[in-house]
Amino acid sequence: MKLTFIDASHPLYPQELELRYQVLRAPLGFDRSSVKFPFDAESLHLVAVDDGRVVGCVLFHPEGPHTGRLFQMAVEPSRQKTGLGAQLVCTLEEALVARGIQEVTLHARAHVAGFYEKLGYEVYGKPFVEVGIPHLHMRRRL
Repeated sequence: MKLTFIDASHPLYPQELELRYQVLRAPLGFDRSSVKFPFDAESLHLVAVDDGRVVGCVLFHPEGPHTGRLFQMAVEPSRQKTGLGAQLVCTLEEALVARGIQEVTLHARAHVAGFYEKLGYEVYGKPFVEVGIPHLHMRRRL
């Protein structure tokens, strides 16, 4: 398996979008258009590729010179709980530190907040509902 950074013009981008849809939106009843964000082109995309297939991804959108938001973290269901998600986040964070990013925020689905807490993220603010399910604000200083 290889972790690689891509952008919205890369040939693997459609596979990334499909993985994001299948893991994050289809189970909630959303359509495919709900997975693409207006700022996808300005975001950093890290994908895990195995045998030519995207099996995991995480994105980061800068929101200031030293901060930004991690979003659309998705791992193929058969590969969840294997360490791939943590590997994606840690690899992304290494690249962010090299770019001068000092803090990462995210909106975590409440049922996976523990995953991010193990990686050093802390809950802040009040819980909220996004895409129809409970979420928590989380952040980490790099």
